Amino acid sequence: MWSDDQLHGVAVSGALARAAEQCLEATGRTDLRPARWVVDLFKAARMRPCTFETSVVREGSRICLVDVTLTQGDVRVARASATFLKPSATAPGEVWQPDDRPSPPPLDVAPETDEPRVPYLRSSSPWSQNFTEHQNADRKASWSSAIPVVPDEPLTPFQAVAAAADGASMVTNWGSNGVEYINTDIALTLARTPVGVEIGLLATDRVEHDGIASGTTAVFDRVGPLGTVTVAALANAQRTVDMGGVEYSDDGQRRATRV
Repeated sequence: MWSDDQLHGVAVSGALARAAEQCLEATGRTDLRPARWVVDLFKAARMRPCTFETSVVREGSRICLVDVTLTQGDVRVARASATFLKPSATAPGEVWQPDDRPSPPPLDVAPETDEPRVPYLRSSSPWSQNFTEHQNADRKASWSSAIPVVPDEPLTPFQAVAAAADGASMVTNWGSNGVEYINTDIALTLARTPVGVEIGLLATDRVEHDGIASGTTAVFDRVGPLGTVTVAALANAQRTVDMGGVEYSDDGQRRATRV
C-alpha cells in the first residue's frame, strides 16, 4: 500500500528465499536446514521483471552460506544472506527458556490450510481478519499463510516463513494512526523449519528514537515456537498506510471501508 507499483516486502523476501533454496539444492546438500535469513531492502522493488543472482560464500561440513541479489534491469534493489546449518543432538546442559509461548488462533476461528488467505490479527481485540478492529496502540500478533512465490509452484516452508517475516514490521510498527514506519531490513533466525506454510508473529519488543525503530517478534507455527524476527524501520509518516480503512479478500482484492 506504499505504492501501486511497489512489490510488497513479503514478495521480495519470499522470492529471494526461493533463489537461496535453489542455490543450496544445486550444491547437493540435503543435510542442512535454514537457520538465519537476513534481507536488506535498500531500494523499492517495482512491478517489473526480476533477476536473482546467487553465490555460495562458504560451505563446510556443518554450514553453508548463500548470498542472493535481486536486480531489476541494471539496478540492484535488494540483497539477502542465508545461513544453512546441519542439525545434531541437543546439548545436555540446562538453559533458560521462557515458559510463556505464543499460540495460533483457535481452529474454529482459523482452520488449518495451506491456501493463501487474509491474515488473522490480534491486539486488545481477539483474533479476526478485520483490520479496523486492530488499529490501536496495543501489542499485536498476526497469523498468515503465504502466497506462492511462483504461480503453480508449491511453496516451501522456508519460503513461507521468509515471506511472512516481513510482516514483523506491521506487527511492531502498526499503531493508532496506521503504519507510520517502513522497514529497511528483515533478520530472521530459525531453530527449526516450519511445519506447513502457516506462520505466526507476536510483537515482543519495540524501541524507537529519532524516527528509527527496532522491532522484535517471536515466530511460531501450529507446533510451537520457531525463532525470532527483528526489523529496523524509518519513520514514514508522510506516507502513512491506514490499515483501519481497508479490507481484503483472499484473492488479494482491496477495498476501502471508509471515505
